Amino acid sequence: MQPSKDISRLIEIMAALRHPETGCPWDIVQNFETIKPYTIEEAYEVSDAIERGDMDDLCDELGDLLLQVVFHARMAEEAGEFSFGDVVNAITAKMIRRHPHVFARSAADTPDAVKKQWDEIKQAEKRERTERRLKRGVTEDFNSGLLGSVQRSFPALTEALKLQERAAKVGFDWSAPEPILDKIEEEIGELRVALREGDRAKVSDELGDLIFAVVNIGRHVKADPEQAVRGTNTKFRRRFSHIEQVLEAEGETLQDATLERMEEIWQAAKAIERAIVAE
Repeated sequence: MQPSKDISRLIEIMAALRHPETGCPWDIVQNFETIKPYTIEEAYEVSDAIERGDMDDLCDELGDLLLQVVFHARMAEEAGEFSFGDVVNAITAKMIRRHPHVFARSAADTPDAVKKQWDEIKQAEKRERTERRLKRGVTEDFNSGLLGSVQRSFPALTEALKLQERAAKVGFDWSAPEPILDKIEEEIGELRVALREGDRAKVSDELGDLIFAVVNIGRHVKADPEQAVRGTNTKFRRRFSHIEQVLEAEGETLQDATLERMEEIWQAAKAIERAIVAE
């Protein structure tokens, strides 16, 4: 098997990896749910490469993201649902349909006219989608109702924030931040119970409720939860890097250092940060 610029080679490789007898043991046992986190991760890595302006990384990460599409399409084909060719056909048909001003006759010759035309076509597609879903017996539709405009493709924290904002528009909201703190304490109590019971599914459910409540208080105090966590992530990186540097200077390694020693250096890093802010 040799590399190629032809997409068919990538499809062949994925088929080989998924072959039940001669394929890769890891790839064979994967399903849509287990692969989903990797798909999201690869999309974020594409975004990161763009933000850094690294074209080499962008080329590589786009390949990784394309692999995810091929992976999902292969699993769908094995299940008799659709193939990679169907995915390509669907998106090419959609692009042609949504751009009649390019691929067919259309009076849309201004950005506003194109936008109006695009919205009308999307509405027609949405109706067709609903009909297809009903034929397949799928009745639940998260794209309908007041919350339908909130995209499920958002990062979870952003989705939670936007769901709460939409619900608040019709009065389904806390009146002040303080009652939310009580709700957070209630959710922590329920999480403690789930942990004692050892029910992993319930622990995950209660953890989600707790995070959702924390997002809610962030919204009330005008602190975007996604940005708040990003700030904390940056802070964690900086402090942990300080631990590594101090240990290296002392001839130690992370693996050999005790938790107590690492915590001591962590607190020192915090003190340094506070002193810098105070200046």
